[in-house]
Amino acid sequence: MRVSDEDRERTAQQLQHAFTEGRLTQIELEDRLEIALTAKTYGDLLGLITDLPVEQPVNDVVTLESKNGHLKRAGDWAVPRRLRVSSKYGSVELDLSEAVVTHPVVDIELDLTYGSAKIILPEGGVANVDAFQSDWGQTSTSDVPGRPRPGAVYVVVSGRAKYGGLSLRYPRKRWFTH
Repeated sequence: MRVSDEDRERTAQQLQHAFTEGRLTQIELEDRLEIALTAKTYGDLLGLITDLPVEQPVNDVVTLESKNGHLKRAGDWAVPRRLRVSSKYGSVELDLSEAVVTHPVVDIELDLTYGSAKIILPEGGVANVDAFQSDWGQTSTSDVPGRPRPGAVYVVVSGRAKYGGLSLRYPRKRWFTH
């Protein structure tokens, strides 16, 4: 099947990205780019990138919903630029301490009816909760700063909890580890 100019350009971008990561030498990049820009079939293009890792794009906006259950994200997970969380009768726990955060600012929009939310920030992370409203609960930020800092993850929390609250904190220190 014949390729379009857009297909050639996308392959060229993948090759340039691999070069910036150090996966290709300058000579390999030039040779592969020449073939990519003159390729006529998909087979020609695939042969140029099969030995390179596949990029896993992170969605810009992700929606998590639950009616009765507990929503939890922890460990090694990709944090999107914008996260919308809706829970009617359950609680929400978002642990960003070990997550992959590729954006300097993460927007978290909460829509909670009868549940609370807990957000665990990575060490040094900061959070702004000015746009969050809790009708019958409390908002606790402990010792988490609210102003942006250079190089730190900045989490902006907005939304509402009707009969629940919001807690933001850093990971707990474990005294029994060496």
